[in-house]
Amino acid sequence: MGHKGLKRSCVAVAVALLAMVHVSVSVPFIMFHGISAQCSNDRDANFTQLLTNLSGSPGFCVEIGNGVADSWLMPLTRQAEIACEKVKQMKELSQGYNIVGRSQGNLVARGLIEFCDGGPPVYNYISLAGPHAGISSVPMCGSGLFCKLADDLIKGDIYSDFIQDHLAPSGYLKIPTDMKKYLESSKYLPRLNNEIPNQRNSTYKERFASLHNLVLVKFQDDKVIVPKDSSWFGFYPDGESKPLLSAQQTKLYTEDWIGLKTLDVAGKVKFVSVAGEHIRMADEDVVKYVVPYLQNKPSSVQRLNRNTKEPLRP
Repeated sequence: MGHKGLKRSCVAVAVALLAMVHVSVSVPFIMFHGISAQCSNDRDANFTQLLTNLSGSPGFCVEIGNGVADSWLMPLTRQAEIACEKVKQMKELSQGYNIVGRSQGNLVARGLIEFCDGGPPVYNYISLAGPHAGISSVPMCGSGLFCKLADDLIKGDIYSDFIQDHLAPSGYLKIPTDMKKYLESSKYLPRLNNEIPNQRNSTYKERFASLHNLVLVKFQDDKVIVPKDSSWFGFYPDGESKPLLSAQQTKLYTEDWIGLKTLDVAGKVKFVSVAGEHIRMADEDVVKYVVPYLQNKPSSVQRLNRNTKEPLRP
């Protein structure tokens, strides 16, 4: 074979090899902040930027309404609708994206996953202190006398139309000893968790079960999410305030109302417990439990050049 023939053969081989190499494009992520927060706050803006710096993936904090006030006063059904509208308008997300949720923002995130028609696919969903199974007391208050009185007062009328339409946490306040009223009058969580008999929506389940990975992070010293195991879908038995059931002991799991069992059996659910108070996550835990699910799997090109890869920067 002549020099020119050899050169042509080498070019052909190189083209063939390149055709086999899949170079991945960074999958973007969005973040939903919790109650009493907003994207412009340093805490949430810095956290979004930190995740971008560590993962190498573009990230966006998605604001719902005006931030702090609407996080308290806008019903979660409307918050999820706005999130759906915004996501469908973001060209950066058109090929799919990942989600990071903090505290109450996780219920907006799940509403987006389950209820949003015609939106781009969600791949990985990382939940930080999400009240997925509900809370049995009002968040962000405390344990003083005033908070106890306020807690009792709000519980007394928490399922009224007025409170449900004007107080976001009412949508996931779940009094285990009053399940009948909860199922009849709570306007958000029963629908989100497919809890209402004869009204379970298979589309919600299919959408949630389509996730590639679900990471559920519980904070060991969390006193805002009560019980803290709600971050893992654990809660109390219907009609009782004890004992605390693990996620796997609840009917939501055993009867697979939203696809949690389907995901878990497939090895796609990570139940993570970290030290710290509510959403106070150590940097090393962020790197270990969050960042890997915002990064793409190494492509062939990345594997060939792993020795020249730059270190991650905080």
